[in-house]
Amino acid sequence: MEKMKELYAQYNCDLKDADVKSAVEAILAKDFAKNNTVEVYKKCLNSIDLTSLLGTDTEEKIAEMMRKVNDFPKNFPNLPNVAAVCVYPSLVPVTREVLNKNNGVNIAAVAACFPASQSFIEVKVAETALTVKAGADEIDVVISLGKFMSGAHSEVYDELSELKAACKNAHLKVILESGSLRSAVEIKQASLLAMAAGADFIKTSTGKTEPAATLEAAYVMCGAIKEYYKKTGIKVGFKPAGGVSTTEEAVQFYTVVKAILGDEWMNNKLFRFGASRLANNLLSSIEGKEVKYF
Repeated sequence: MEKMKELYAQYNCDLKDADVKSAVEAILAKDFAKNNTVEVYKKCLNSIDLTSLLGTDTEEKIAEMMRKVNDFPKNFPNLPNVAAVCVYPSLVPVTREVLNKNNGVNIAAVAACFPASQSFIEVKVAETALTVKAGADEIDVVISLGKFMSGAHSEVYDELSELKAACKNAHLKVILESGSLRSAVEIKQASLLAMAAGADFIKTSTGKTEPAATLEAAYVMCGAIKEYYKKTGIKVGFKPAGGVSTTEEAVQFYTVVKAILGDEWMNNKLFRFGASRLANNLLSSIEGKEVKYF
């Protein structure tokens, strides 16, 4: 824990939950209306990790999802495609086989014993390495919440560092499961820990617990990203995930992220949504009629 205390001491971790809530409300009151436009809806669509993470997922179901992604430019020629697709490790091979390699859509996969991360580090590293070998461009992993919340922050840092090494050239996206953390301070600490360990993105939630993504967590995490960038020069991405399903919710998160991190973060290299229902809702808002494509 000592080396993590040294890390945290370099940043502003003196946060109060009530102040965070007030700050989010102020940002939305000031900026939501001007961001609630079709052009922003399109940017949000282009930032989606189109996700299917059900125990009932089959190769055929995932293959059909990939075919829809492949055909999207033909069906919606004036709209940008999603940023990535996100599946379980065992379904990466069929995803890689069916997904058009030239469409610019990445393959993301959850790994390292998602969603609870309650296993041996050797198992987590092995699954991560195998998932990358199978063809994943991005790996989404969950921090060891039990260890973090019991104070073993250095152990969590060491685990994430090993997972980063196992990713090789694939991007590492670290899920904090922010709704399970007890305060804004813990969300800030987990964000800093993950970035210091090599995260290319930090992500709110798995979508498997409640509460999932919140605007308050987004505010804290983006603040951590901004401070980390100023100190290190390293740009880390942000991904809200879990429960973000409506156009209004997407614009709210977009508004908070843009207010803190600025325009240079508002692209799918540095900003993503983890979502399954959001894509159709954004398409419906863009087209002005109900669309059920994905």
